[in-house]
Amino acid sequence: MPETGITTTELTRRRMLQGSGVALATVAGLAVVGRTGPEAQAAPAAGHQHPVEGFDEVYRGRRIQGRPSAEHQHHGGWTVLIDGQELHAMQNADGSWISVVNHYQTYGTPRALARAAVLDLQGAALLPIG
Repeated sequence: MPETGITTTELTRRRMLQGSGVALATVAGLAVVGRTGPEAQAAPAAGHQHPVEGFDEVYRGRRIQGRPSAEHQHHGGWTVLIDGQELHAMQNADGSWISVVNHYQTYGTPRALARAAVLDLQGAALLPIG
């Protein structure tokens, strides 16, 4: 057997460290994937029914409103407002919703989207998109 300069003990340590790194990365990845806000809703499955009822409520001190809108048909046909300012919301092909406040997280309804935006804004005003 040719001598490589690597002993069995070093090779075992190396494999153990690699295995530990993979395990740690997996656990960290699961923690990120599993992290959702307290008000988050899972994205709907294909064939999810589109919401037809509007909403108007005060959520955590902010007024959120949503209603079906023909003028925003290319964005899922909904107008969503926070304190009277329009929240740019868009419906994905799978029926889930995203907004400009956080377009990496999807929500099941425009109401859930508006509530999540309120949480993400942390009291900041929603500025119009120019």
